[in-house]
Amino acid sequence: MEDRYSLRRVGLDELGARSRPADDPACEATVRSIMDAVGSGGEAALGRYARELDGNEGRLWYGPADFDAALGSLPADQRSALEGAAARVGSFAAAQLAALGPVAVEVPGGRAGQTVVPVERAGCYVPGGRYPLPSTVLMTALVARRAGVADVAVACPRPVPVVLAACAVAGVDMLLAAGGAQAIAAFVHGAGPLAPRDVVVGPGNRWVAAAKRIAQAFVRCDAPAGPSELLVVVDESADPVTVAWDLLAQAEHDPDAVPALAASSEAVVVAVERALASCLAELAGYRLESADIARAALANGWAFVSPDRAMLAEAANRFAPEHLELAIVEPRAFSATCRNAGAVFLGCASAEALGDYGAGPNHTLPTSGRARSYGGLSVFDFLRIRTWLELDGADERLTSDTATLARAEGLEAHARSAEARLSRGWIRCP
Repeated sequence: MEDRYSLRRVGLDELGARSRPADDPACEATVRSIMDAVGSGGEAALGRYARELDGNEGRLWYGPADFDAALGSLPADQRSALEGAAARVGSFAAAQLAALGPVAVEVPGGRAGQTVVPVERAGCYVPGGRYPLPSTVLMTALVARRAGVADVAVACPRPVPVVLAACAVAGVDMLLAAGGAQAIAAFVHGAGPLAPRDVVVGPGNRWVAAAKRIAQAFVRCDAPAGPSELLVVVDESADPVTVAWDLLAQAEHDPDAVPALAASSEAVVVAVERALASCLAELAGYRLESADIARAALANGWAFVSPDRAMLAEAANRFAPEHLELAIVEPRAFSATCRNAGAVFLGCASAEALGDYGAGPNHTLPTSGRARSYGGLSVFDFLRIRTWLELDGADERLTSDTATLARAEGLEAHARSAEARLSRGWIRCP
């Protein structure tokens, strides 16, 4: 019998709409009840859910002294890796911030413009169920700091030392040792020493994603980030073993993850499937739990096959993956035809895992097809564009147009408000 792992073959018509775990009505109903309870019950309700759902029998709150102590006790190689990743993520975020600046233009009667202002308080969710994720602290809290946010809080259901150390590197003010809907509710409504947040960001499971959808009625949130997705577009130039490890890197996140291929030929898919079988066996020898999770996720995966590059691009656009990896010849030219992806990784050397751990761009990305509408997390998620208008006199044409349009809408007071400046002689002549 041939030793290979078999991926389900799909056609283009199967790559459009797909289920979103966070949109499950039963999940949302449970999440809403938890959030309502925390909203009304405050810290006491939060603590109860942290014990029942997160298994937290200890403390709820951690601060800078805890973070510094954890950083000081971290092995030298881990500390160096954290600080190196933080430098790269911070540099990329600073470059993003520099791309968006104040604006001032001449308008009739004066000037108008915009200023860029950070929110005051941010809440950053860091998953901690299966694996500790210090990298997500950097991708969320550090980016918030680079945006200029004054008060940055993290919620994590399992704040192990490396996560606390990452909080020190990122400059976090407070950590809540709770997860799921109860943590998002605390961000929204406040609890104990935690003031309500202005922005809530971060990846999570279906419960967190559903909670963030509900939270959007109260605060600004980034795109709901559900189970991880990776689509690798692959041709004969790619190394099957490398592609297999890339797929498993996403598959080991969550049994609901979706690892997928869009391949130039059936032979390419078969080569990757053979590599998957051997790589899965190797992963099981290192960590059986990771291999079991990855195997479950591979059941959600699929392969689309076409020799036509335009069809491969169409498959990517229909699927709109969280991560799009282009292990093909001339990836940059191909990427120009890919409209829908949370993040794109160009060429065989550009492993998605390198993006996960701090090459610079953010790893908090839209899933479940939301890449059609959202981009990845960035400094822009923590900023507000505030416009201003400063007139040193009433321009007659601007006033006349304003009054005419206001009366067309039936808003007489608007028209009178504009015309009052003219009647008082505040006129700026052309």
